[in-house]
Amino acid sequence: MGKVADTTRWALVTGVFRTFGTLARLTGDPVGVALSGTEFLRDPYPFYDDVRSRGRVARGRMIWPTADYRLCREILRDNRFIKAEDGGPDAPLLARMAGARSDPAIAHPLQPPSMLALDPPEHTRFRSLVSKAFTPRTIEQLRPRIEEVTAELLDAAGAGGHLDVVHDFAGPLPVTVISEILGIPAGDRAEFRSLGSSMAKMIDLDLTRVDYLDAMNALRKLNAFFDVHIERVRRHPGDDILSQLVHVEIDGDRLSDHELKATAILLLVAGFETTVNLIGNGTMLLLDNPTQLKALLDDESLWPNAVEEMLRIDPPVQYTGRVATQNLEIDGVAFPRKRMVAVLIGGANNDPAMFPDPRRFDVTRPNAREQLAFSAGIHYCLGASLARLEGQVALQTLFTRHPDLERAGEPVRRRTRLLRGYDSIPISLPAHRRAAV
Repeated sequence: MGKVADTTRWALVTGVFRTFGTLARLTGDPVGVALSGTEFLRDPYPFYDDVRSRGRVARGRMIWPTADYRLCREILRDNRFIKAEDGGPDAPLLARMAGARSDPAIAHPLQPPSMLALDPPEHTRFRSLVSKAFTPRTIEQLRPRIEEVTAELLDAAGAGGHLDVVHDFAGPLPVTVISEILGIPAGDRAEFRSLGSSMAKMIDLDLTRVDYLDAMNALRKLNAFFDVHIERVRRHPGDDILSQLVHVEIDGDRLSDHELKATAILLLVAGFETTVNLIGNGTMLLLDNPTQLKALLDDESLWPNAVEEMLRIDPPVQYTGRVATQNLEIDGVAFPRKRMVAVLIGGANNDPAMFPDPRRFDVTRPNAREQLAFSAGIHYCLGASLARLEGQVALQTLFTRHPDLERAGEPVRRRTRLLRGYDSIPISLPAHRRAAV
């Protein structure tokens, strides 16, 4: 019954999405290129330039995309715009269809009660509870462990002189860290990573039936896993963040089990998918820009800003959706009620009005930290500090150990529109460098 229901749900949601994408492309709607075809998958940045050439907002029939940095930032900060994923009465048809892509009986990281899909006052309650486990002090205490895991992975993967940055390094590192944060036993982590990777496919709407069923199967298994794990943590709490979330309380308010599951699965996906893409994208940027790599090797104090520049020029998350709850004006631009807006993070981060010569990778760029890769406003990424820390430690250690690493084959981009990263980056480590390590 579950498989039949899932297939029906996939056919309905994907059918509407693909039909809209095709019609948008045929009628010249600005979102048509992004929603259908392969050009956007290969390189989304010409699309962002085209959107920007149409004005601060490109007024499509159903969605208004914007690649204007200042406007994107203000929309993300304005609570009169709600998350498109909430599927509420103020959401247009396409957003409501997105909200119907999963079985409502199981916890999903992109749908209520996940705080990523909530708005005030519900979001305020969740954020106040969960943020207690993500203070800067708590994250900084993870640095020694992140450095240890990074070294272990490079020791193991680099022994043969070849490694795949994604499979052998960028993937296992954040999965290990987020597993420890959530108190996942070591023996469960390989399956945990596999389930999380499968489930993350649902972030995109345009899935094949096989990928959709695989993602739903993974989501159900994750729900079942956390049913058991949350009860185990409740009986035997540890020092991990999930133990804190199970017991954290504000004015007598605690998260329910369903809320805990949604939060844990969100932390799982957000805790490694974004970081995997950051490390992979950063690796390719440094391989393609040897003068910038040399600057980092000559001055290690530049690494934090280099990570900001990586997040700016090729952000792991390319866009997000918002819906106007009323007729309003933002920075001189009028938006009607229920208008769905595509906030093009990748476009905003490459707006020449904010970042001169935006497609030039510059680790010394003075305003790189102004990038919007982690969003802004109340939905600013809770794990931003963790992603920054993991990205910096991983990339600095990799290239300090192996400054002359080389490509060992063609990298393979992920076939996802919202998430931008790599499935594979094969590299070789020259023998004389390996012997010196």
